[in-house]
Amino acid sequence: MPNSMIEINGLFKKYGDRVAVNGVSFCVQEGEIFGLLGPNGAGKTTTISILATLLPPDEGQATIGGYDLARQTNQIKPLIGFVPQELALYPTLSAWDNLAFFGRIYGLRGTPLKERIAAVLDLVGLRDRSGDAVRTFSGGMKRRLNIAAGLIHQPRVLFLDEPTVGVDPQSRNFIFEHVERLKAEGMTILYTTHYMEEAERLCDRVAIMDEGRILALDTTKGLIGLLGGGVIHVGVAAEAIEDLLPAIRTLPHVRAASAQDSRLKVETSAARPALLELIELCNARDVPILSLEVLEPNLESVFLHLTGKRLRD
Repeated sequence: MPNSMIEINGLFKKYGDRVAVNGVSFCVQEGEIFGLLGPNGAGKTTTISILATLLPPDEGQATIGGYDLARQTNQIKPLIGFVPQELALYPTLSAWDNLAFFGRIYGLRGTPLKERIAAVLDLVGLRDRSGDAVRTFSGGMKRRLNIAAGLIHQPRVLFLDEPTVGVDPQSRNFIFEHVERLKAEGMTILYTTHYMEEAERLCDRVAIMDEGRILALDTTKGLIGLLGGGVIHVGVAAEAIEDLLPAIRTLPHVRAASAQDSRLKVETSAARPALLELIELCNARDVPILSLEVLEPNLESVFLHLTGKRLRD
């Protein structure tokens, strides 16, 4: 069994009256890509900033590599690499000089520093642009160099906070491939995103986060399984809802049904046959369908199912 590389328990963080992180607990296994999936403002960046030793928690405990976050920060810092959402680069310096600066912060000098700069530039595909000023780079190239800076000291744990925001599809795929390569080499990665397709592709396990809380945590397959065969939202006249609910619950492909926000929420074992059954029932009862939404099983649908809102709301 893999060892736990990150363990957090009951993490809280407030900004004034706003609770940014509200009792968050989870563990990340060594060599795992663990995703925090949620919309902007969910508390993902605050959580990852606390683990990266940039913010103190108000309450809770955490360990990284067996070291206590509150008492052994100096032992933790060499273990971790942090790639923030905002670019942490000097635009007038070259790619090489940016990496040399960050490498020296971690105590690298001379030949070992040069070798690490060359290695991470190769990793992110920027060796041929090493002497160019960062201000001449595209958004995707800057993102890749940002990742290289986080890897310069060969950390065991990498924190990636929304690393593909604002980059073109080609650069996104490039980042995905290199995240997968880092995992294959045994690195532990905590990855925040509000793109469900990134979490589905990259992450071994995903925590769905909203308003500072973790609402669900499992493998992507396990989370998608929460929806069964999918969920159908049906809009009908308010006076028809109570009459329809008992009949809907007896349909062969319906797992559960409830009234939600003046609509019927129908959880199914198979969305398409359940949809046909619902339409036939409404026709038989002479109940007009005013709106209809079918949520096929995926992480976006799971998030909507758990929160009542979409990831990008």
